[in-house]
Amino acid sequence: MRPLSIRELVEQAERQPLTDSDGKSGATLERAVLGDGRTVVVKRFDPEADLVMRASGDTRGREVEMWESGVFDRLPADVGHAVLDGWFDDDGLGVLVMRDLGDAVYGWQTRVTPDRCRWMLRSVTSLHRAFLEQPPSGLAPREVVVGLFEPDRLRPFAHEELVGYALRGWEIWADLVTDDVGQRVLALAQDTGPLTEALVNRPMTMIHADLATVNMAFEAGRLTLIDWGMATSAPGALDIGRLLIGCAHVLDVDRDVFLAMYREEAGDSYDEAGTRLGLLGGLVWQGWNKALDIVDHPDEKVREREKATLPWWLDRAREAFVTDM
Repeated sequence: MRPLSIRELVEQAERQPLTDSDGKSGATLERAVLGDGRTVVVKRFDPEADLVMRASGDTRGREVEMWESGVFDRLPADVGHAVLDGWFDDDGLGVLVMRDLGDAVYGWQTRVTPDRCRWMLRSVTSLHRAFLEQPPSGLAPREVVVGLFEPDRLRPFAHEELVGYALRGWEIWADLVTDDVGQRVLALAQDTGPLTEALVNRPMTMIHADLATVNMAFEAGRLTLIDWGMATSAPGALDIGRLLIGCAHVLDVDRDVFLAMYREEAGDSYDEAGTRLGLLGGLVWQGWNKALDIVDHPDEKVREREKATLPWWLDRAREAFVTDM
């Protein structure tokens, strides 16, 4: 008798909603114990339940498409994924079965030591080199990823809590950062087309595009990344800008040291102009969150921390405007 496939095992297993995930998109996650004893996470793709899918135009599950097309097989040895199988159900919506990484996945407050920062950057730059000048087809549209938090793109989803925060955050930004650089950042946030055009002129690779500590697990010498649904073709440094704008507060090195590490690990593939644009992209992507934290966060320490880091980000934006835009 042939062994059961993962799909068959999942369909037979009892599943429980996964409630201990730090994800914010609304994706449907379940934990299941298969008949062979393995614990897995089952991710079901449904744009009606998943805000990121709706906002990025993903109608059935890009991660499943990546699995079926073999993109994950092309990852370098020091970058892992958790996917065991994937398919599209009769309704045309994707299902992805992943190893249950458990506590190996970092949380929003998990500290990242300097050694882990180095490890992270070594693996991320390895990913970027593996796809340099040859990103796969079928990834999320670059312009959609870069402009994910454009207010006009978000307004149709204003009933979603996260979208409400983002729209309010950009309103706060307009009053909070009134100098020329701040207003240029806001203008780009409202229309990211010029930034997308500038990025296209730099060397392209496949980036994860949602690079955050909550999408990482450190396992046996490699960095395992989850939630690949926004992976796109772009300069590698756009991943770095996304990571720093969202997670710099949990890195046990400061931003300049982290960027120096990135430069070293990127080696010959390092692109200074791409890095300036990548950092600007990070601010355009989540400047709303920084403004919201400065004004509205209930913890005074967080308000002061984010206020103190804002000038650094504006300096990086100024450099990109002067040199690359």
